[in-house]
Amino acid sequence: MAYTFEKGRIYRMPTHFGPAPGPRQVPDALAVDPHRNPTRMTVSASFLTDATRLERHLPERFTLAGEPVVTVEFHYLTGIDWLAGRGYTMVHVSWPAIFAGTRDRAAGKFLAAVWENLADPIITGRDEIGHPKLYADVAAPRQFNGEQHCEASWMGFRFLELGVTGLREPVADTPPARSDGTLMLKYTPRTGDWGETELCQVTLTPVHDPYVTVDRRQVGDARVRFNVASWSDLPTMAHVVNALAELPIVEMRGGSIVHAHGGKPYLDQRVLS
Repeated sequence: MAYTFEKGRIYRMPTHFGPAPGPRQVPDALAVDPHRNPTRMTVSASFLTDATRLERHLPERFTLAGEPVVTVEFHYLTGIDWLAGRGYTMVHVSWPAIFAGTRDRAAGKFLAAVWENLADPIITGRDEIGHPKLYADVAAPRQFNGEQHCEASWMGFRFLELGVTGLREPVADTPPARSDGTLMLKYTPRTGDWGETELCQVTLTPVHDPYVTVDRRQVGDARVRFNVASWSDLPTMAHVVNALAELPIVEMRGGSIVHAHGGKPYLDQRVLS
């Protein structure tokens, strides 16, 4: 007898062996504590760029919100419940944007690209919540001569370098701009009908996260660089890296290092229209 899909259960290919465990569907026997796990160190750098060039990389119905400031973040995660205590690293590239749809309107950070150094979160994140995830080798964070170094590469080609130095306690936290959360574009091409679209959705991660606790935040001076790649350096993503490398750094806007723990499983992810 052929199998049928169970209503309310999450599946991923191959579907033939039943519902798939993952960050939003953990084994029933697993005691998950989102207030405690995972632990996270985030190293970030921001820079002001040219608005016209940045707007080229926004989808339809999106506009820039405020200054064209690009933020690059390395998130080093450990003690992840759904990976049985293992960890991985995420690299986010984002800038502030507004989505104005036929029904919904939302402001927040537009997540333009994500790199991760593990296949499991890449697969689950792309399929289930629409994160624009790619693979990269991400070295462990390294401190030397007063600077926190972060790097991302692919098969020997280092395409991203980031550093934060002169760490100090923030004098006063600037009130954050109003944000509904993180915006992204979920896209799937149509198999066999090449060049056509099967699925194109704007998804939103609501900003509210009752589980995260920030343990310490420091600010400092920052540097960031995307290294221009030839096609043979990065055969499947040179166009992504080079588009980011072409954004002029008009002015660095500083960096930070944040230590935190806890986090939601993105079950509140929703589609905007």
